[in-house]
Amino acid sequence: MRKRSSDDLSRNLRPEGPPLAAGLTAAEAARRLRAEGPNALPRPRPRGAVRLVLDVLKEPMLSLLLAGGAIYLLLGDRAEGAILLAFAGLSVGLTVVQEARTESVLDALRDLTSPRALVIRDGQRRRIAGQDLVRGDLIALSEGDRVPADAQLQPGAELTLDESLLTGEAVPVRKSAARATARVFSGTLVVGGSAEARVIATGAASEIGRIGTSLALLDPETPHLQRQMRGLVLWFALIGGAVSLGVVALYGLTRGGDWLQALLAGIAVGMSMLPEEFPMVLAVFMAMGAWRISKAGVLTRRASAIETLGAASVLCTDKTGTLTENRMTIASLQLADGSAWDAGAALAPAFQGLAQAGTRASAPAPFDPMEAAFHRLSPPGAGKLIRSYPLGPELLAMTQVWRQGDAVTAYAKGAPEAIATLCGLAPETLRARVDRLAATGQRVLAVAQAETEAADLPDRQSGFAFRFLGLVGLIDPLRASVPQAMATCKTAGIRVIMITGDHPATAEAIARLAGLGDHRALTGDDLDGMTDPALQKVLTGAAVFARIRPEQKLRIVQALKACGAIVAMTGDGVNDAPSLKAAHIGVAMGGRGTDVAREAAAIVLLTDDFGAIVRTIALGRRIYDNLRKAMSFILAVHVPIAGLALLPLILGTPLLFGPLHIALLEMIIDPVCALVFEAEEEEAGLMARPPRPVAEPLFSGPTILWSLTQGVVAFAAVAAIHLAAPQFGMAEAQTRALSFAALVMTILALILVNRVRSASVLTALSRRNRALGVILAAVTTVLALVLGVAQIRALFGFELPPPVALAVPLAAGAAVLVLLEALKALWARFGPARPAPAAG
Repeated sequence: MRKRSSDDLSRNLRPEGPPLAAGLTAAEAARRLRAEGPNALPRPRPRGAVRLVLDVLKEPMLSLLLAGGAIYLLLGDRAEGAILLAFAGLSVGLTVVQEARTESVLDALRDLTSPRALVIRDGQRRRIAGQDLVRGDLIALSEGDRVPADAQLQPGAELTLDESLLTGEAVPVRKSAARATARVFSGTLVVGGSAEARVIATGAASEIGRIGTSLALLDPETPHLQRQMRGLVLWFALIGGAVSLGVVALYGLTRGGDWLQALLAGIAVGMSMLPEEFPMVLAVFMAMGAWRISKAGVLTRRASAIETLGAASVLCTDKTGTLTENRMTIASLQLADGSAWDAGAALAPAFQGLAQAGTRASAPAPFDPMEAAFHRLSPPGAGKLIRSYPLGPELLAMTQVWRQGDAVTAYAKGAPEAIATLCGLAPETLRARVDRLAATGQRVLAVAQAETEAADLPDRQSGFAFRFLGLVGLIDPLRASVPQAMATCKTAGIRVIMITGDHPATAEAIARLAGLGDHRALTGDDLDGMTDPALQKVLTGAAVFARIRPEQKLRIVQALKACGAIVAMTGDGVNDAPSLKAAHIGVAMGGRGTDVAREAAAIVLLTDDFGAIVRTIALGRRIYDNLRKAMSFILAVHVPIAGLALLPLILGTPLLFGPLHIALLEMIIDPVCALVFEAEEEEAGLMARPPRPVAEPLFSGPTILWSLTQGVVAFAAVAAIHLAAPQFGMAEAQTRALSFAALVMTILALILVNRVRSASVLTALSRRNRALGVILAAVTTVLALVLGVAQIRALFGFELPPPVALAVPLAAGAAVLVLLEALKALWARFGPARPAPAAG
């Protein structure tokens, strides 16, 4: 099939409606939004009830419940069969509810991740969600923006766009209102220029909607934890299946060929050995983790970022807007003769020419904080802007040409070394003055001016005969949260590296203020002279990089990764996308960042605040910690359940638990591991420990050993009660009831033991956890009903033990708790230590 060219696409659309220089009114936009719908591509239909039920039926635990219920019905035991089928229905219901909640969370995340648009309505510029755009809206586009809807450029506008998403052509396309290629298409990327355009098609009516191309259809890489989880579940399923088949054969052959009862015994053992909670817990933790992180002002775009956050060992951050407030003010002016003005004093006439020249060298309607600072200090005055020369990677300066009467003047501003070159000065001429200003934390720009003729404008800025006017010092205040966040990173073993395009002296001054220390800044020129091995060696101690180009950011990330570091990298521009994608955790700026940077990143800062990154890393550590606690609990709790299911078969005694009992226990375990552990607060010293190795398995050898130790202790306690009860004259049904109650109490003990890994149970009890209170109350109520209501006791094959014996389960739970707490203290003191990861 032939790729469609941009001209083909242009001919398929016709502009509709009159030109609206001031944009639509808010009322008209609201009317069109109601009439035509949101500017969003059609979404896949959510799974229907039938599809959802069929997917749930694929779960092994549910299959075992249904099989057990069917067998009970075949045996004529309608009550137990109905209860097992009811448990199966409850499982389906919980899944449907979870699906609905997940969809609502995803809807909220889609709203946050949808491209935003700068729209002109009622004559005012405002930023709105891209889905709220309507046909006829007037939008403003600039470099780095993802075009939010199909639109027609306004007269005089020119843009360069990457249309590869639509056409497959890698070469950027130049668009001009004066040509037939005056239309821009939703999903394309502005790579050069700025313009206004009128929306002509939205949502499914746009060209990208017709073609049906959507980045959301790309299959993401399966996260590391999910791969681990699938492997674990597979191994447990294979082992549990083999043991269950052996139980069926053993029971059938040794107990008179009662194969239906043998199947029930096999199903009970299979249910006891299958920790089907693993994938469910992972899904809940990832969804709730994304929600918790969003509450900290950070949007998680990839689930893998949540598991990697806690392992981050190097945090590469830019300066402007992340460490600082991105609120530039002009702090000082220096004329060519060396005379100076400082903020706070009245602006003397001698300095007004320099200030106004800086304003005229800026955009007429500035969005850049530095250019806005020029406009606040000195308005541009009368005149008309007739041509612009944008800043480029080869020359860090921009020029604006103004006509005022018969006079035509070019004004330039930019990096001092670039302006010195334009003025024919040696860069060293200004270096000492620039360094003095930059040492105080100021960002230094130089300003120049040239008289020219409108009919003879050069093609390049270097064609003007510029005259140096002076230097301008701007300051961007450090965010108040940065010093504390830096201190937290240092305590947590996370190296912070500042990478900026600013002057080296300015970068060094901000680094000192932020708490990074007194480091000499390495520049982009320094990097150009280094081999990759040399750069890797330098990165072991370097913390400040200045005058860095986007491609050099990528090189720094790759060098850090080669050193074994787990790298988080911030970025906001189009050219930052490769380094964001290359980093283990790409962090895009939600406020000032471009759409393409947000698409390449794993997480998006909604507040552009460095402190939010550090808080997110802390949350990542907490989420992973709690996930390990939940997994450790699941493994531990299945040991006594499986052991008590197998013990009667080994001893030749009547079965202790059937599928009904295991199902009830699973109804206790599932909400505990999913809700109680997820809601646990972070442990003391969370950010005082080094980052964990990213390849560290969720179930390491020590974790498995500790879980099995817990499970064996719990099994021994309940098994002792099961074996001792008949010696005190208790009947089989009483023994079963007492053993079941003891097992529930030991499960509660395991919850308390696993809540806090580094402190005692007394500390755990002092920590707030509403979910735990609800679960404990529910479990106690259910156990009281099962033992106290005669009809329910009969369903479970229980008889009420003697009143004095009811204290035994409580004693068993307490004994398990005390013993495991003592073992936990010994484990913390003498157990294996975790190795520290590489820090780059």
